[in-house]
Amino acid sequence: MFNTVLLTIDLNAPASWQKALPQAIELVRASKGKLHIMSVVPDMGTPLVEGFFPEDFETRAIAAANTALNNLVLAEVPEDVAVKQHLAFGKIHKKVLKTIEETKCDLVIMASHKPDRVREFLVGSNADRIVRRSPVSVLVVRA
Repeated sequence: MFNTVLLTIDLNAPASWQKALPQAIELVRASKGKLHIMSVVPDMGTPLVEGFFPEDFETRAIAAANTALNNLVLAEVPEDVAVKQHLAFGKIHKKVLKTIEETKCDLVIMASHKPDRVREFLVGSNADRIVRRSPVSVLVVRA
């Protein structure tokens, strides 16, 4: 089975974990493995955009995300499940791929919304980028 499972979530979108988290817990329990839960605070993208945010925006955003991640894990992950939290700041797909390598996980679980052709054409999706580049299997749960 899967000994190490990485669940990626968006702390601002409960749909990103409401269906995926129970599946991750079930798989980890079955294999008596470890669950890694990860969220990424996205960067602003360009220096031009950064100029519109306060200087301490990154620090405050990471602190708020850390609190939200802790609260989610305490509320939603049963005590009998071994869990480790990961929080990153930057490009979502790059940080997830780096965490896949660092954790040496066997499986990645993530939620993804129904594809929207226009949005996909213009910006692509993080789920798509991760699925195409992941060295391990990825379970995509429709949110």
